[in-house]
Amino acid sequence: MKHDFDILQLGHPLLRQRAEPVYDILAPAFQAQAKALLSFVIEKGGMGIAAPQVGISQQFFILSSHPNSRYPYAPDVPPFFVINPERIAHSDTSNKDWEGCLSLPGIRALVPRFDDITVRYQTLEGDTVEKMYDGFLARVFQHEHDHLNGHVFLDRVESNYDVMMEKEWQKQIAQSAK
Repeated sequence: MKHDFDILQLGHPLLRQRAEPVYDILAPAFQAQAKALLSFVIEKGGMGIAAPQVGISQQFFILSSHPNSRYPYAPDVPPFFVINPERIAHSDTSNKDWEGCLSLPGIRALVPRFDDITVRYQTLEGDTVEKMYDGFLARVFQHEHDHLNGHVFLDRVESNYDVMMEKEWQKQIAQSAK
Protein backbone atom coordinates (compact mmCIF):
# COMPACT_ATOMS: atom_id res chain seq x y z
CA MET A 1 0.00 0.00 0.00
CA LYS A 2 1.38 3.39 -1.01
CA HIS A 3 1.62 5.76 1.96
CA ASP A 4 4.52 8.00 0.94
CA PHE A 5 2.93 10.11 -1.78
CA ASP A 6 4.69 12.26 -4.35
CA ILE A 7 2.73 15.05 -5.98
CA LEU A 8 2.80 14.69 -9.75
CA GLN A 9 3.80 17.84 -11.63
CA LEU A 10 2.31 19.38 -14.76
CA GLY A 11 3.48 17.33 -17.73
CA HIS A 12 2.96 13.94 -16.10
CA PRO A 13 0.57 12.00 -18.38
CA LEU A 14 -1.63 10.78 -15.50
CA LEU A 15 -2.72 14.39 -14.84
CA ARG A 16 -4.26 14.44 -18.33
CA GLN A 17 -6.22 11.18 -18.09
CA ARG A 18 -9.76 10.59 -16.88
CA ALA A 19 -9.58 8.62 -13.64
CA GLU A 20 -11.43 5.33 -13.13
CA PRO A 21 -14.47 5.08 -10.83
CA VAL A 22 -14.06 3.60 -7.36
CA TYR A 23 -16.09 0.38 -7.44
CA ASP A 24 -15.64 -0.92 -3.89
CA ILE A 25 -15.43 2.00 -1.49
CA LEU A 26 -15.56 -0.24 1.58
CA ALA A 27 -12.68 -2.48 0.46
CA PRO A 28 -9.94 -2.45 3.12
CA ALA A 29 -7.25 -1.59 0.54
CA PHE A 30 -9.17 1.47 -0.71
CA GLN A 31 -10.01 2.59 2.84
CA ALA A 32 -6.35 2.37 3.88
CA GLN A 33 -5.17 4.27 0.81
CA ALA A 34 -7.80 6.99 1.28
CA LYS A 35 -6.93 7.45 4.95
CA ALA A 36 -3.22 7.64 4.10
CA LEU A 37 -4.01 10.36 1.56
CA LEU A 38 -6.01 12.23 4.21
CA SER A 39 -2.97 12.25 6.52
CA PHE A 40 -0.86 13.48 3.61
CA VAL A 41 -3.18 16.38 2.71
CA ILE A 42 -3.41 17.46 6.36
CA GLU A 43 0.40 17.43 6.54
CA LYS A 44 0.65 19.53 3.34
CA GLY A 45 -1.97 22.01 4.53
CA GLY A 46 -3.70 22.11 1.15
CA MET A 47 -7.34 22.92 0.47
CA GLY A 48 -7.69 19.56 -1.18
CA ILE A 49 -6.02 16.97 -3.31
CA ALA A 50 -7.28 14.67 -6.03
CA ALA A 51 -6.12 11.07 -6.25
CA PRO A 52 -4.57 11.51 -9.74
CA GLN A 53 -2.26 14.19 -8.32
CA VAL A 54 -0.49 11.48 -6.32
CA GLY A 55 -0.50 8.83 -9.04
CA ILE A 56 -3.79 7.12 -8.16
CA SER A 57 -6.07 6.99 -11.20
CA GLN A 58 -9.33 6.79 -9.26
CA GLN A 59 -12.32 9.14 -9.02
CA PHE A 60 -11.89 10.62 -5.56
CA PHE A 61 -10.54 13.68 -3.86
CA ILE A 62 -10.31 15.23 -0.43
CA LEU A 63 -11.73 18.72 0.04
CA SER A 64 -11.09 20.99 3.00
CA SER A 65 -11.01 24.68 3.67
CA HIS A 66 -9.41 26.96 6.21
CA PRO A 67 -8.42 30.62 6.22
CA ASN A 68 -4.75 31.24 5.47
CA SER A 69 -2.52 33.92 3.93
CA ARG A 70 -3.51 32.95 0.38
CA TYR A 71 -7.23 32.57 1.11
CA PRO A 72 -8.05 34.68 4.18
CA TYR A 73 -11.78 34.55 3.35
CA ALA A 74 -11.95 30.75 3.12
CA PRO A 75 -14.50 29.09 5.41
CA ASP A 76 -13.29 26.65 8.04
CA VAL A 77 -14.38 23.19 6.84
CA PRO A 78 -12.69 19.98 8.03
CA PRO A 79 -11.43 17.61 5.32
CA PHE A 80 -13.98 15.27 3.74
CA PHE A 81 -13.93 12.68 0.97
CA VAL A 82 -15.66 13.07 -2.38
CA ILE A 83 -15.84 9.76 -4.27
CA ASN A 84 -17.22 9.22 -7.79
CA PRO A 85 -18.56 12.79 -8.04
CA GLU A 86 -20.90 14.07 -10.71
CA ARG A 87 -22.12 17.59 -11.28
CA ILE A 88 -25.92 17.66 -11.50
CA ALA A 89 -26.44 21.38 -12.04
CA HIS A 90 -24.64 24.71 -11.93
CA SER A 91 -25.53 28.38 -11.76
CA ASP A 92 -25.85 30.53 -14.85
CA THR A 93 -23.30 32.89 -13.34
CA SER A 94 -19.59 32.55 -12.77
CA ASN A 95 -16.73 34.61 -11.43
CA LYS A 96 -12.96 34.74 -11.71
CA ASP A 97 -10.70 34.30 -8.73
CA TRP A 98 -7.11 33.30 -8.09
CA GLU A 99 -6.17 29.62 -7.92
CA GLY A 100 -3.01 27.66 -7.41
CA CYS A 101 -2.27 23.94 -7.37
CA LEU A 102 0.16 21.55 -5.73
CA SER A 103 0.78 20.03 -9.20
CA LEU A 104 1.68 23.44 -10.67
CA PRO A 105 3.86 24.98 -7.95
CA GLY A 106 4.75 28.64 -8.28
CA ILE A 107 1.91 29.52 -10.66
CA ARG A 108 -1.29 31.44 -9.91
CA ALA A 109 -4.10 32.28 -12.31
CA LEU A 110 -7.49 33.96 -12.46
CA VAL A 111 -9.87 31.10 -13.18
CA PRO A 112 -13.56 31.41 -14.04
CA ARG A 113 -15.79 29.00 -12.09
CA PHE A 114 -19.53 28.63 -11.62
CA ASP A 115 -20.81 30.53 -8.57
CA ASP A 116 -22.66 27.47 -7.30
CA ILE A 117 -22.91 23.81 -8.21
CA THR A 118 -25.13 20.92 -7.23
CA VAL A 119 -23.28 17.63 -7.03
CA ARG A 120 -23.76 14.00 -6.13
CA TYR A 121 -20.97 11.88 -4.68
CA GLN A 122 -20.23 9.09 -2.24
CA THR A 123 -18.58 9.38 1.15
CA LEU A 124 -15.83 7.19 2.57
CA GLU A 125 -18.60 5.27 4.36
CA GLY A 126 -20.29 4.54 1.01
CA ASP A 127 -23.24 6.89 1.55
CA THR A 128 -24.56 8.97 -1.35
CA VAL A 129 -24.69 12.73 -0.84
CA GLU A 130 -26.44 15.32 -3.01
CA LYS A 131 -25.47 18.85 -2.08
CA MET A 132 -25.20 22.41 -3.35
CA TYR A 133 -21.93 24.28 -2.83
CA ASP A 134 -21.38 27.96 -3.44
CA GLY A 135 -18.59 30.49 -3.14
CA PHE A 136 -15.16 29.25 -2.15
CA LEU A 137 -16.19 25.61 -1.60
CA ALA A 138 -17.80 25.50 -5.07
CA ARG A 139 -14.51 26.77 -6.51
CA VAL A 140 -12.36 24.20 -4.70
CA PHE A 141 -14.80 21.40 -5.58
CA GLN A 142 -14.67 22.31 -9.30
CA HIS A 143 -10.86 22.57 -9.18
CA GLU A 144 -10.45 19.10 -7.64
CA HIS A 145 -13.18 17.58 -9.83
CA ASP A 146 -11.29 18.83 -12.91
CA HIS A 147 -8.31 16.69 -11.87
CA LEU A 148 -10.49 13.56 -12.06
CA ASN A 149 -11.26 14.39 -15.69
CA GLY A 150 -7.70 15.14 -16.81
CA HIS A 151 -7.85 18.94 -16.51
CA VAL A 152 -5.75 21.45 -14.60
CA PHE A 153 -6.74 25.01 -13.70
CA LEU A 154 -4.68 26.51 -16.54
CA ASP A 155 -7.09 24.82 -18.98
CA ARG A 156 -9.85 27.14 -17.71
CA VAL A 157 -7.89 30.42 -17.95
CA GLU A 158 -9.37 32.84 -20.49
CA SER A 159 -6.23 34.90 -21.16
CA ASN A 160 -2.49 34.49 -20.70
CA TYR A 161 -2.62 37.85 -18.91
CA ASP A 162 -4.54 36.08 -16.12
CA VAL A 163 -1.49 33.93 -15.23
CA MET A 164 1.40 35.00 -13.01
CA MET A 165 4.15 33.56 -10.89
CA GLU A 166 3.43 33.05 -7.20
CA LYS A 167 6.09 35.53 -6.02
CA GLU A 168 4.68 38.31 -8.22
CA TRP A 169 1.15 37.46 -7.10
CA GLN A 170 2.23 37.70 -3.44
CA LYS A 171 3.82 41.12 -4.10
CA GLN A 172 0.70 42.43 -5.80
CA ILE A 173 -1.57 41.11 -3.05
CA ALA A 174 0.65 42.74 -0.40
CA GLN A 175 0.60 46.07 -2.27
CA SER A 176 -3.17 46.00 -2.70
CA ALA A 177 -3.60 45.41 1.05
CA LYS A 178 -1.82 48.70 1.86
